[in-house]
Amino acid sequence: MSARPDDPSADAPNAVAEASAIAADPAGAAPDETTDAAADEALDQAVVRVEQELGRLFARIRVGWREAASLVHPDLQPLGYQMLTTIESGRATTAGEIIERLQTDKSAVSRQVRQLEELGLVESIRDPDDRRARRLVATQLAQQRIALARGRYHGRIADRLRTWSAEDLDHFAELLGALGH
Repeated sequence: MSARPDDPSADAPNAVAEASAIAADPAGAAPDETTDAAADEALDQAVVRVEQELGRLFARIRVGWREAASLVHPDLQPLGYQMLTTIESGRATTAGEIIERLQTDKSAVSRQVRQLEELGLVESIRDPDDRRARRLVATQLAQQRIALARGRYHGRIADRLRTWSAEDLDHFAELLGALGH
């Protein structure tokens, strides 16, 4: 028996399919919408997990900076250590460059520079290109102590990273680079 076009029972298969979709998703969303919502939820959960793991990593990094700072000098603060390594590497050698690189305020940089000078870890010299400006230079003592602190810290992180393949490390570095930009 075939259904006539004007027979309401002809739509029965479609009604069953719609009822099944509504039962699967009580909000009445179509299957594509349900899939999109599930994908969005999975993405949201992945983002939260990355944020949590970054938080744990940053906490470990802060502990590492604190330990490294105390190896350089018992009175040195973690921010002072960050500034010192930035100066020593040549990535930032003026107060303005340090403020920009470390995203910190002028007063904190000023206090830390003063302490680094008092501890004999940096010297302020005239900028050869601009006699009005001052550049900060790490002393020989600072270079030796930074090398000691880095050796201990890098040994710890290198031990963990050496369990990864070079391919995984390259991919990780690319992802971190993308996140930082």
